Amino acid sequence: MNSIPAARRAAGAAARTFARALLVVCIPLAANAAEPRPAGRPDLGRKVFTQIAQPACAICHTLKDAGSKGTIGPALDELKPDAQRVTTAVRKGLGVMPPYEGKLTPEQIAAVAAYISRATGAAK
Repeated sequence: MNSIPAARRAAGAAARTFARALLVVCIPLAANAAEPRPAGRPDLGRKVFTQIAQPACAICHTLKDAGSKGTIGPALDELKPDAQRVTTAVRKGLGVMPPYEGKLTPEQIAAVAAYISRATGAAK
């Protein structure tokens, strides 16, 4: 005879099933939170680059698509950074570039990273 009551075994099985279901839902959500994607607004990245970010990226960087001719930071058309590299630099800052995490939303950071990589030809 089994010493664990049937109700207790059923509750344990239900808890394990719930935990597995939670993992199936939460892991993809956590992955998406780590790398936010711009939501259907292709012009948002350009707007962040030229206007929204303070100071604006265009002040320091050259980017032909944006019509910017900054000379403080690297010329992005030559550097051709991918979106991940831009995301890291925008979030944390780099050299004299200030960090924008907390100043820009995750959507804005993702949008400007996608825009720069697309505009420079780094995005394939």
